[in-house]
Amino acid sequence: MATGRWVVLDVGETLIDETRVFATWADVLGVPRFTLAALMGGMIARGQPFSDALAALAPDWHQRADEVERAFGGFAASDLYPDALRALAGLRAAGLRVAVIANQPAVRDAQLRLLGVEPEVMAMSEALGVAKPDPAFFAAALDLLGRPDPGHVAYVGDRVDNDVRPAAAAGLRPVWIRRGPWGLLHRDDGGDAALEVRSLDELVDRVGELWPPVPGGRGAASTA
Repeated sequence: MATGRWVVLDVGETLIDETRVFATWADVLGVPRFTLAALMGGMIARGQPFSDALAALAPDWHQRADEVERAFGGFAASDLYPDALRALAGLRAAGLRVAVIANQPAVRDAQLRLLGVEPEVMAMSEALGVAKPDPAFFAAALDLLGRPDPGHVAYVGDRVDNDVRPAAAAGLRPVWIRRGPWGLLHRDDGGDAALEVRSLDELVDRVGELWPPVPGGRGAASTA
């Protein structure tokens, strides 16, 4: 069993601001960006998948994915949240191991690396063959990390349904980052989040709260 504590980061609304992603969807579907944003907000607030907003605008939306990807052109430096690279460095400096494992197309791996996102482990759901919130996603993530104690792994994401709740069920330490539409509209009614933060900078400052020091033992960033 691997030793050390891990922080595993989601991509959308954790490392990447998805504004341009959904703006591209609106443009390709030929609707005002505000219209799509409003529909998405309503769906999210009601606990429905955001894809319902796309379906309301274009029943064949899923057939437009390749067109959207071409228009989007992949992640750009401007899509990275300003604290993204800073946080990766800060978490490493705190003695933590860092991974990026998320629901994304396989091509995002190379795109993130070109932007300077270089965690110890990186994997996208398309390549894994399983996606959140399936428990198998978190089992696969732990396998990639070398099967550490799940309690030594924090999973950071913006969604209660995809990130916080299933990570807690898998025995991980869920961190809910409250930014983006899901982070602001979702509610953690079950109290599953081990920590709530508003930014990755705040995560770096407060990560020790996930593993408080044991009296007479080692500190929060211990590799034990």
